[in-house]
Amino acid sequence: MTHPTDAGAGPEGTDRARVAAAQVAAATAADTYPRIVAALIRVTGDWTLAEDCAQEALAQALARWPGDGVPANPGGWLMTVARNRAFDVLRRATVERRKLRDLAVLALTAATEQPPAEELVDDRLRLVFTCCHPALPLEARVALTLRTICAVPTAEIARAFLVTESTMTRRLTRAKTKITDAGIPYRVPSGVALTERLPGVLAVLYVLFTHGYNADGEPAFAEEAIRLARLLARLMPGEAEVTALLALFLLQHSRRDARRDAEGELLTLDRQDRTRWDHAAIAEATALLFDLTQVGPYALQARIAACHATATSTEDTDWHRIADCYDQLVRLQPSPVIELNRAVAHGYAHGPTTGLVLLARARAGGALDDYPLALAAEADLTARDGDPGRAAVLFREAAAGTHSESERRALLARADEL
Repeated sequence: MTHPTDAGAGPEGTDRARVAAAQVAAATAADTYPRIVAALIRVTGDWTLAEDCAQEALAQALARWPGDGVPANPGGWLMTVARNRAFDVLRRATVERRKLRDLAVLALTAATEQPPAEELVDDRLRLVFTCCHPALPLEARVALTLRTICAVPTAEIARAFLVTESTMTRRLTRAKTKITDAGIPYRVPSGVALTERLPGVLAVLYVLFTHGYNADGEPAFAEEAIRLARLLARLMPGEAEVTALLALFLLQHSRRDARRDAEGELLTLDRQDRTRWDHAAIAEATALLFDLTQVGPYALQARIAACHATATSTEDTDWHRIADCYDQLVRLQPSPVIELNRAVAHGYAHGPTTGLVLLARARAGGALDDYPLALAAEADLTARDGDPGRAAVLFREAAAGTHSESERRALLARADEL
């Protein structure tokens, strides 16, 4: 172990050591928590016990490391403490000897400097697929992923879903109970089953990212989605859509620091200071896309985002390529929102009149009637088509329909400008 005085003699050195130890604990928790939970679920079959033991291990780390020093292998230390706690609970409950024997084996794993990567990696991948099982409602899958894999406090998840903490606690409990009662297997599917299940897993990560990327969302959720996408990309390197989803997240999140002005108001893409974009993330994403040969929905969305991210201005953007990507995307994954975005892209590539014609077709079915961003898109196209008065009315209608206060102010500002 490192000793607190290593950071410097006297009270100031001790304080620095405590801060450093707390930072190490937090960083280790983010990486190790899902590994511990996944390993204990595999061995004990008890979801709640696994989470409780992992939480107790983290609490002990935060209490002891600032004074005792950070262990040479923090992850192994946490795994050992969690495993010992699970051992004690099961022993008191006189659970069958097989589980106790498996926990003893787990203790040997935790004690090594570098645990067998395959076992822990498989555990985490199993946990992701279990949390995202299609037998659970989509909202439950997202919440369970946040709580179990990302260790997000229940109160924060509840705020994201606009419910009370007690309501979210009950939802999480019901989800875990359903996994147990329905005998949902704790494994990564293979063959055709993997192909069928993977889109559901990616959809959960997409919703998770959206909860963080939205105008009034929680940025930490977007960061967790990126972290999980990195994990999946590392564990499933042959899956093109996994790589594409990671690239898409990186490209979208690269604009996080430029999306608001000095007063905190939302800025549209054409008004953002592009020097504030995260160009390292953009470079990483474009490198990921360079080797992709398969064309799936996430790959197309990532290529659209890359067109925006690599352009020096709205005028410099390759709108024809973006419009072509949307043409392909609407064939692969038809939806009113994709048709809306396609209309906007064609409006920039081929003129606002063309965009308004396509937008009218997208809205013909009525699916976009209560979608304020459809009105905002029509307003933008109308303004560029030479009717600012009508555009201002549409921007105000869109502002009245949005539930986001940030979006409302931004839309009203556009109306005032016109």
